[in-house]
Amino acid sequence: MRVLLISMPDVAPIIIHETAVHLPNHGIASIGGNIDEDHDVYIIDLVRKRSSVKSYLSKMIGKLQPEVVGLSAMTWQYDTCIKIAHLIKTLAPSTKIVIGGYHTTLLYEEIAGSEEARWIDFMIRGEGEETFRRLVNALSGQDNMADIPSLSYWKNGFFTHNPQGENLDLSTLKLPIRDKRRLTWGYHVVSSKIELIETSRGCTRSCNFCSMKYMYGRSFRTYPIPRILEDIDDIYHHKKTRSIFITDDNIVLNPARLVDLCDAIIAKNYKGLKFFVQADCATIAQKEEMVAKMAEAGFSSIFLGIENISKENLKSVNKGNAAIFAKKAIENCHKYGMMVIGGLIFGFPEDNEETIRENYKFFKSLEADTAYCQVLTPYPKTGIRQDLIDQDLITNLDDYRKYNGLWANVRTLHLDTEQLQYQFWYQRQTVLGWWKPPERMKDKGWAWILIWRFAFKPILKVRYWMMMRKYGWEGRYNREMQRWKNMNMFYDLNEY
Repeated sequence: MRVLLISMPDVAPIIIHETAVHLPNHGIASIGGNIDEDHDVYIIDLVRKRSSVKSYLSKMIGKLQPEVVGLSAMTWQYDTCIKIAHLIKTLAPSTKIVIGGYHTTLLYEEIAGSEEARWIDFMIRGEGEETFRRLVNALSGQDNMADIPSLSYWKNGFFTHNPQGENLDLSTLKLPIRDKRRLTWGYHVVSSKIELIETSRGCTRSCNFCSMKYMYGRSFRTYPIPRILEDIDDIYHHKKTRSIFITDDNIVLNPARLVDLCDAIIAKNYKGLKFFVQADCATIAQKEEMVAKMAEAGFSSIFLGIENISKENLKSVNKGNAAIFAKKAIENCHKYGMMVIGGLIFGFPEDNEETIRENYKFFKSLEADTAYCQVLTPYPKTGIRQDLIDQDLITNLDDYRKYNGLWANVRTLHLDTEQLQYQFWYQRQTVLGWWKPPERMKDKGWAWILIWRFAFKPILKVRYWMMMRKYGWEGRYNREMQRWKNMNMFYDLNEY
């Protein structure tokens, strides 16, 4: 069969700019790599076709004539996903549409009873590699749909949902697709080419704002180290890429295993290879020898979830007090030359103007290299969503387009939604101010630092000075919010 896998064009708000980071979708690449070889498989990452979604897809559907199209979407990408499913059904009515990902896994029952279900033929819940592989085989007469775990499909005019399958044995998975079957290219972080790998799946933490447990349960599974090295070799030798983002939810859950992985990477003697990763503050703060080993293996940038300095706020989301470990964690990373991106979350029930300002001040005192700030988002089926509903604090229950961490979908006990949105933006401008390139970046990205200091920053300063003079803070804020609104607007899809 001819199979086409598509990821959405919507981008999440990022540290620099929505065009500065385009990452390949690892999920569809892994699903594609595990489809049996007697089928023709292609991949399209629409993040590389943001300005021409309809025209590009129309051309590719006509050219490839896929019999099966798989669409993967996060919650905030679901609206675009349905529009694309409608477009494909219009272009090629006989094409089978399969949707999957976090949003589908959490809300498959609601989707099955919705109006947009008419554009969907199948849903896959949870991990997709084995279910999708068997579905493609079933559509070609080699398997039985009723026997495929985690599959939802039409039967007698209604969706029927097969029992949920068990978590996969990661040692059985083949490498993701990165060859010519991937029809889009140009993935980058600023000017550096980048690819993705995963070394583990799942997390055992109990944070109630996270939907991970609905994908994998509260489990932590790892790939065999030889399989990980095979993946890295594919990127390093075949793709000639020297930057790798590790998608693991929390790679440091098993420190001894991570040290073994680092030793294996060091033994391969890769030249100039850099890894980007995310981890928790507590483990990084308490395992300095592990951090040293990570740096030796090429881990150059790390995201740390600091979240909030309020013990009460962190308790409300079942999050340990990351703030008490944050300073030591950042010190450990800096000691070994690793850049730190710190994560903050605002919009907890007790937040007000003062607490938001104090959180930004605390973050600045930590001397992390940059901040990735979000507003608390009540993702479907999470514990925090029900808690906020019980307190009547959610102001946007079902416009999921704004569920990307950038928008306030809640109010607090002291701020309404618009006030929260403004303080989230305003306090960052006034407290954190302009980004200052860290010393440890000078020998790695000196050209871009010079461009920033002597070109972009001076131009932006003049622009913002003129804007402030003409519009003031509120006017500047309103213009910025309009830019955010336009970030993921694909006007050529509006008719669908």
